[in-house]
Amino acid sequence: MQARRVGRDGLLVECASVTEVAGAYAALRAREADLRAIDIVPAARTVLLDGLADRDAALELVVALTPARVDGPAPDGAEVEVPVRYDGPDLEEVARQWQVTSAEVTRIHRETEYVVAFCGFAPGFAYCTGLPAHLGVQRRQDPRPRVPAGAVALAGEFTSVYPSSSPGGWQLIGSTALPVWRPEADPPALLAPGTRVRFVDA
Repeated sequence: MQARRVGRDGLLVECASVTEVAGAYAALRAREADLRAIDIVPAARTVLLDGLADRDAALELVVALTPARVDGPAPDGAEVEVPVRYDGPDLEEVARQWQVTSAEVTRIHRETEYVVAFCGFAPGFAYCTGLPAHLGVQRRQDPRPRVPAGAVALAGEFTSVYPSSSPGGWQLIGSTALPVWRPEADPPALLAPGTRVRFVDA
């Protein structure tokens, strides 16, 4: 990990992988009281510390973490079950890519334990990790102009639930009626970074 100053009161922690991001995020959240940051925001390869009361002191804390292994602490976030109907239009395509049957795709997806690594693309869009590296999924060559809210999808090493209707190029394997983004709720995103996620049959 490396850290560099950004803006007037921020630090950007750069990581080698999404797994290291998860570890760094967990370690930094554990020191949140000492860091005195307004926001700690993970992304695909970085963790942003924003609104630091004392950036130099925070930098010392971050540098002290770098020699330690931060590549996979046990997640301590809440667990959310997402009921899924495995009826997506791209289920057969994922089966082709994985060289298994569509029934095996649904079994693997259900039995995998996921953790939300970060959110992005759209409010409430959670990038869930947990699939083995060899089960990465290629995105569609022709993205859809509209993917409905609740679509359960795969792309690369991630799985997610579309929080609202939007364009998208992920492979759709199912759908859920569980709302994962409610602007009126506190917090509005059901699947926040660190949340453990289980997909179950609807």
